[in-house]
Amino acid sequence: QVQPVESGGGSVQAGGSLRLSCVPSGSAYNNNCMGWFREAPGKGREEVAAISPIWLGRTFYSDSVKGRFTISHDNANNMLYLQMNSLKPDDTAMYYCAAAGTCGDSWLRYLQVWGRGTQVTVYS
Repeated sequence: QVQPVESGGGSVQAGGSLRLSCVPSGSAYNNNCMGWFREAPGKGREEVAAISPIWLGRTFYSDSVKGRFTISHDNANNMLYLQMNSLKPDDTAMYYCAAAGTCGDSWLRYLQVWGRGTQVTVYS
């Protein structure tokens, strides 16, 4: 199965910024919903942000990142981005790009395919 390919992770001091990129090629792309989720040791899987190209780019954010993170989709080049500002140590996690069958609350329930992830580490 084709997987999205993430990049852009790294280590950053609290308050800093990172931009994650994702190439969702072929069957790894779903026009209904593309998003990012994260996993940290001991915390389980957490929704971060999602965007629905078919719904004119409507976006969804978890409360923990709202106002700090921005998800976007470059239609021309079929790239997915996650701009992360004002990063906190609690944002430390592996971040995954994913395609889902539908967007909205609890979109992780409709996961179809996700990548191998990119690590984000925020130190204080």
